[in-house]
Amino acid sequence: MNVANFYPWLKALHVASALVFLSGVVSVGVFLHMVKTDSPEIRTLAASIRRWDHVITTPAMLLVWALGLGIGGAGHWFNAPWLTVKLVFVVVLSALHGMQSGKLRRLCHGAPITPLHASLPIAVTCAVVIAILAVVKPF
Repeated sequence: MNVANFYPWLKALHVASALVFLSGVVSVGVFLHMVKTDSPEIRTLAASIRRWDHVITTPAMLLVWALGLGIGGAGHWFNAPWLTVKLVFVVVLSALHGMQSGKLRRLCHGAPITPLHASLPIAVTCAVVIAILAVVKPF
């Protein structure tokens, strides 16, 4: 059996992991956008969201990266311009997740709340561009 036999399953796992990762990024983005004041309740909720981020969202992101790199390598697509552009948006989405994780950590420890206003538009834009590039492969 070769990699081609597993390709549909690898791609399906990649997409499923990406959906879980993106839903985590969007959820944290909504939470961080809504938080205006600090309180013990907010810190408790932030701690719960942070645990979810560590247990679900971050592993999903790592799985997206591992499967994506594996599929790209197996398909010899790393010289394709569409994949290079897609990777830029994936890096931006991963960096956004890192920024959100840092904000959650600081919020849990009672740091002043500083909004991350562009979080949601960036996440949605990246997701749309990534999906279009992956499906259409325009160049």
